[in-house]
Amino acid sequence: MLEAETEAGDYWKKCGDEALAQNVKGIIMMGAHWACLNDKIEVATNPNPGKSPCPFVTPSLYKDWVPNPDLATANRCISMLKAERFNVSPNPTFDWIHDTFLVLIKMFPDFTKCPPVTIISMNARYDPWYHVKVGATLRPLRKEKYLLIGTGGAVHNLYRNNWIDMLLYRESLGQERPPESWALDFRQATEDVVTQNRGPALRKAMIRLMQHPAYREAQATDDHWMPALFAAGAAGDWEDEADPNVLAAETWELVNMCNSQFTFGSYRTGIHKVKEGQDRKEKILRPRMVGIAA
Repeated sequence: MLEAETEAGDYWKKCGDEALAQNVKGIIMMGAHWACLNDKIEVATNPNPGKSPCPFVTPSLYKDWVPNPDLATANRCISMLKAERFNVSPNPTFDWIHDTFLVLIKMFPDFTKCPPVTIISMNARYDPWYHVKVGATLRPLRKEKYLLIGTGGAVHNLYRNNWIDMLLYRESLGQERPPESWALDFRQATEDVVTQNRGPALRKAMIRLMQHPAYREAQATDDHWMPALFAAGAAGDWEDEADPNVLAAETWELVNMCNSQFTFGSYRTGIHKVKEGQDRKEKILRPRMVGIAA
């Protein structure tokens, strides 16, 4: 999917265009391939990050795209997380992984237009409440024109995919037979939870999905689910009950892998009370929260 033209990829271009139209100040991301041991998380602070190779993707699609790291916001995220007692530190040698840079390439094909980016690791204990709290801690940055993104996977079990066409023909979208029932069941459960819950209920429902009967088949390991919990944490406050969460695009590949593009929240104008008890209108930018499969 990362190389082919797909509905999901087209949606990411739309998200990038919308972010530029809204003058988004920066992007804060949690991917599914960087996790720290023990109780630690890290924030990328490499001023000139490289890009790790991506299997089955032609290098010419990404080798000339130049990352735009946001060191100032990275240090600010570290301070915010430390204030909430996270064991967090900078990582000045981290190179970007395909779960972030290929998404950004879809959003901003011209790298000179990509807003500054901050990347945050997962924690390898994969505690769901922990990752929700990371998102909740950074949620205030949404009101400062930051777009928060979690890149994971709704149905992502590499052991249960059909790899024959990819290995023989570099083709992943053939879908010569339907997905298996466990994949369809968990995909539907995920859509129901995201679209039927808002605010704190969204956070709790996303965590409960880890107890779904099909969860372990849909997620062989927990790493591709944690970024969705990060996004739910950042879009699951009481204030977020006013905004719908939607399934905006979707692509199946390798028979059993579902790449669902969910959008949490919206760009909108809000009404806030002032001290004197008067109402006044002010523009409150609430950048969209997006969880995808990478």
